[in-house]
Amino acid sequence: MTTQEAAGLGEPAAPEEPARRSELWHRLRRPAPLTALIVIVISVVGAAAAPLVAALSGNDPFTYHPEALSSTTAPNGILGGVSAEHWFGVEPGTGRDLFSLVVYGARTSLLIGLGSTVIATLIGVVLGIIAGARGGWAEKVVGFATDVTLGFPFLIFAIALSAIFPVDAPRELMLIGVLGLFGWPTIARVVAAETRVIARQPYVVASRVMGARFGHVFRHQVLPNVTPTIIIYSCISLPGRIAAEATLSFLGVGVLPPTPSWGRSIGDAINWVTVDPMFLIFPAGALFIVTFAFNILGDAIRDALDPRKAGR
Repeated sequence: MTTQEAAGLGEPAAPEEPARRSELWHRLRRPAPLTALIVIVISVVGAAAAPLVAALSGNDPFTYHPEALSSTTAPNGILGGVSAEHWFGVEPGTGRDLFSLVVYGARTSLLIGLGSTVIATLIGVVLGIIAGARGGWAEKVVGFATDVTLGFPFLIFAIALSAIFPVDAPRELMLIGVLGLFGWPTIARVVAAETRVIARQPYVVASRVMGARFGHVFRHQVLPNVTPTIIIYSCISLPGRIAAEATLSFLGVGVLPPTPSWGRSIGDAINWVTVDPMFLIFPAGALFIVTFAFNILGDAIRDALDPRKAGR
């Protein structure tokens, strides 16, 4: 018997891929997930094409419009200066077009959210599979690293790193790195627990007895079985990372002016909320809608890929 034959020995019948895709499509066609998916697609496309979308209003987020401000630097007119020229009004104090700021802010928030989620997922999956499949000292080392990372004061570290990070360096990369390096423990624990179960299955044991190396077990037996978990985790954790970027920018640790960011706009809006509440409503509303859409989509994907909830 070859190693490849042993790989399938005793392997339980997995759900057929067509049936799984059919169930996923069935879930996504429901009104709430479908609406969430449309919102996400529009947000991602709009963020990628931010210059084109912002140009529809005839503005950009880096041009000041002092003529749109009163003597107190508050926006002229009602609703924060909403008009045919400025669809969401203008930013108090500078007169920058708020619609353009929200559109470009989506690019910053989604870039950081997606980038940090990819890094956290990659680290967590690799370490989780190593810990679950190897066991012994490898599991102890990963468990110790997980406990240290979870116990480390993330916010203090981010503030300290922000203070020493070069001003002319892209802070988006710093935020992606920080959120990614501190975001892997949860997925690592989930994947490790699932891998331990898979590693005890007869077909995996047979593969090892026949001489299959760890790389073969990793690629052909463990990784395909934990892929649904990885997809579900990524979709569900992404909103949290977008919100984390907004929180750091709100605290002044995120991207620096004049780079648009939903979090920094929300932070700046706090000082103007009694004078111009629209300055808070538009960026905060955009953040809420996008994160809520990702949560709805993540729940739908989880229900479709989780065999325990199939057919419900």
